[in-house]
Amino acid sequence: MTPAHFTFSSAFALGLMGLAFHRTHLLSALLSLEMMLTLFIALSLWTLQLNSTSFSTSPMLLLAFSACEASTGLALLVATARTHGTDRLQSLNLLQC
Repeated sequence: MTPAHFTFSSAFALGLMGLAFHRTHLLSALLSLEMMLTLFIALSLWTLQLNSTSFSTSPMLLLAFSACEASTGLALLVATARTHGTDRLQSLNLLQC
């Protein structure tokens, strides 16, 4: 296992543990999910472009995915805070409309 692969794997595991054990607020859960998705996309692009000589598209692609994900997460947080009055995950009932 290379050091870069170990770093990606341990950071992904850290995001998964943050999602599993620190689920008090919606914002912390969304941040953990964003970290996990960004690391997955980065690792996928890194393994796809190992044989390629041009790495110029991967930072722009990661930046675009991160910006889209952050805006979607912020919209979810604002909508949840408006309808439920709080962002605590214990007070959210996902079965009600």
